[in-house]
Amino acid sequence: MRDVVYLDQIEQAEALLKPQRIEVLRQLAEPRSCTEVAVELDQTPQRVYYHVKRLAEASLVRQVAERRVRGINEGIYQAAGRSYWLSPRLVGRIGLRQTRDRVSLGYLLDLMEDVQADIAALDLTRPDLPSIGMSGDIRVRPEQRTAFLDELQRTLQDLFTRYGGSEGDAFRLAVACYPKGDPDDRAA
Repeated sequence: MRDVVYLDQIEQAEALLKPQRIEVLRQLAEPRSCTEVAVELDQTPQRVYYHVKRLAEASLVRQVAERRVRGINEGIYQAAGRSYWLSPRLVGRIGLRQTRDRVSLGYLLDLMEDVQADIAALDLTRPDLPSIGMSGDIRVRPEQRTAFLDELQRTLQDLFTRYGGSEGDAFRLAVACYPKGDPDDRAA
C-alpha cells in the first residue's frame, strides 16, 4: 500500500468521488472481502462488489489474495493507498493568471501544484528518502516586509549558488511565504 495515490486521470477521480465508494475504500485500509465490508456498511455483498470492481478498474483498490468459501472463490481486496490526492490539473487552468512573477499568488499556486506532483511521484515506501519539512509563523511589521522578503531571497539565492552545481543528488527546494490571515476573519 502506498502512502499517497496521486489521481491525475479524470476516470480515477470519477471512480473515487462517490460517497459510498469512499466508505468502501476506508473499509479496505486493511485487506478484506466484499462480504466483510458489506457487514460493516450494512450493504449487500453484491453492492459492495460493484463498488470494489469500479475502484479496482481505476487502480484505487487491488486484489491481494483469494480464498475459497463454501465452494466459491472470494477475493480479498485492499486500498491502493493511505491517502488520495487529486491533481489540480484534473480541471486544468481556467483562464490566465494575471501576474507570473515570483512574488505573485499565481506563481505560488503553480509552485504548490508542482510540489504536490513531485511528492506524489516519489517512492514513499523507501525509508531512506532524504527530505525535510518545516513550517512556522513569522511576524513582520508592514514597514519591514520588503526588507524581510529581500533577505529571504538573498539567503535562498546564496544556497542555490553554493549548491547549484551539476554533480551530486538533485533536490528541489520550494519555499512558500504567504499571509497567514486571521482565524477570526476566516470564520465569518
